[in-house]
Amino acid sequence: MTYAFMQPYTFKNGLTLKNRLAMSPTTTMSSFYDGHVTNDEIDFYGARAGGLGLIIGEVANVIASGKGFEGELSIANDSDIPGLTALAHAMKQNGTKAVLQIFHAGRKSNDSILRGHQPVSASAVAATFPADSQEPRALSAAEIDDIIAAFGDATRRAIAAGFDGVELHGANTYLLQQFFSPNSNRRTDKWGTDRMAFAKAVIASAHAAIDQYADRPFLLGYRISPEEIETPGIRLADSLAFVDMLGDSVVDYVHVSMGSAHRTSLNDKTDHEPILTKISRQLADRKPLMGVGSVETPQDAEAVLALGTDLVAMGREMIREPLWVQKVAAGDEASLRYQLSPSAMDELKIPRAMQDYLKGAFYTVMHFTDDPATAQNYQNQAAPMEGFEKKM
Repeated sequence: MTYAFMQPYTFKNGLTLKNRLAMSPTTTMSSFYDGHVTNDEIDFYGARAGGLGLIIGEVANVIASGKGFEGELSIANDSDIPGLTALAHAMKQNGTKAVLQIFHAGRKSNDSILRGHQPVSASAVAATFPADSQEPRALSAAEIDDIIAAFGDATRRAIAAGFDGVELHGANTYLLQQFFSPNSNRRTDKWGTDRMAFAKAVIASAHAAIDQYADRPFLLGYRISPEEIETPGIRLADSLAFVDMLGDSVVDYVHVSMGSAHRTSLNDKTDHEPILTKISRQLADRKPLMGVGSVETPQDAEAVLALGTDLVAMGREMIREPLWVQKVAAGDEASLRYQLSPSAMDELKIPRAMQDYLKGAFYTVMHFTDDPATAQNYQNQAAPMEGFEKKM
């Protein structure tokens, strides 16, 4: 069968993906204490390269104050470049392109991760989740300028390391989103009166680095979360206005972060139109749109394109099945792995720190074979065939 997602895609800057499938940023939490790349990370991504058109590498902090969790990648110093070069090389097997996601965690950090330093944000407002979130310190104007410059420096390092682009992580309530959110940004200066100003400045900083240092087509992506549930918080109307800004900006693609690609509004239960369709209509073909969220089967990937997207990203399924694209291309869909055995995680090159995380926070969505709910689900799916076999 010929799938639309297996067709190549060329960005306006000339970079071509061999297919429309991407691996979404997947946190392994396996870097060294200082953010340098480990062999575990290289092996993990190397095992998943080769079939995909694009791998978006896990998030890397652009400055020391931006670290959000232990085991996080760093792109804050030139000393990070050699390890990142090895990581980019591992991702780029057989023509797969490699983008690195870059960010600042803002208030989604704590003084333990920051080694005694208070987390920072747009304003001194603690996150509502988790309940023990620490109150951040409001950034000074000079510190904001330093962070904006750090995004440009990080982009320069990504170019030097051999990546094919960077993705600005403006989702999942990290600093870029914190400046846009009325929940976390209560400033009265220019960074508060225009809550898009910080994102615009970061985009400009990264783009200036690309203009100055890139000797090849180099992507600049932007990832958003379309809604917040807090009051006040980001609503769909806010995000559609933000997407309109991105449509007129220098970014090369827009990536929407959601647990389900077919999700509708969290805040307006009467609105049944998928958010991706709304965003696609708002972009009006000005920028390619990448959708993600619970994509497992080839039919799932096709359905995401049908929502109006140009590219499809997979996260959890690429953890379970590193050879997903190769198997689909070979017509070997029957062997696709949709469940994850705890005993197979070493074989799948899943780092130990990530294994613990998957068995904890992500246990119910990873389809572990030792999860009774997973077993029941697959038993129900197999029931018609079992009945057929009994008649034979």
